[in-house]
Amino acid sequence: ATSYKARDGLSIPAFITLPPGVPNLESARKLPFMVLPHGGPNARDYVGFDWLAQYLAHNGYGVLQMNFRGSTGYGQEFVDAGNRQWGQAMQDDITDGAQWLIKEGYADDSQMVIIGASYGGYAALMGAVKTPDLFSCAIAINGVSSLPQVIEDARDYVDGRYRTNHIGHLWRDRTMLRENSPRFHAEKISVPVLLIASEDDRVVPASHSRRMHNALKRAGGQSELIELPEGNHFLSVGNNRITALRAIGGFMDNCRRN
Repeated sequence: ATSYKARDGLSIPAFITLPPGVPNLESARKLPFMVLPHGGPNARDYVGFDWLAQYLAHNGYGVLQMNFRGSTGYGQEFVDAGNRQWGQAMQDDITDGAQWLIKEGYADDSQMVIIGASYGGYAALMGAVKTPDLFSCAIAINGVSSLPQVIEDARDYVDGRYRTNHIGHLWRDRTMLRENSPRFHAEKISVPVLLIASEDDRVVPASHSRRMHNALKRAGGQSELIELPEGNHFLSVGNNRITALRAIGGFMDNCRRN
């Protein structure tokens, strides 16, 4: 466990998983790093086994997981600091973590990748939009690509108003929502992108990934889309996690060669 300062001085708790042969953070020098923001975003990372972080570390990457503002477990004020900050202050916390790794000499600035699932997938795509020179590629697993679509979809469920309060109002905040939706800024993404979508995801429909893939292709971007049959939001059906990890491994091999 560690922490770093966001640009406005807020302390951001974080966890770092290191590859075999690197005993502690002080021994980490110019490692290839994966920035892995959690989903939710009203959730948090804990000390404990994380199948994706362990896979990435086993393959030679340092892994940074941060509890950006909006994460739970640090008081209501910390949670509220993330309200209506999708792609904004919450994204800046993630960016500041990546830049902290580089500044401290832990990470190789030419081998920084952003990867995540659900909200983390959204953050991976927004990282590619907002900081194209920071990351060499981006991986989004069941990631959100359009904030208006999230709010519209929530209308079909009980307590759908929560998403309006937390993300933004579909009409009053329409400019802000569009500005912070990666699908509408595909032309700004200049790095390779891997999209993994579960066909039966009831939390973030696969249409988010499909439409993002199409937007990237129209913009001339490098996009690969993997669809997991009968998959759910947590990749817990059948061999979906193995399929996803193999796709990530192959994508990363190509990314590093490029």
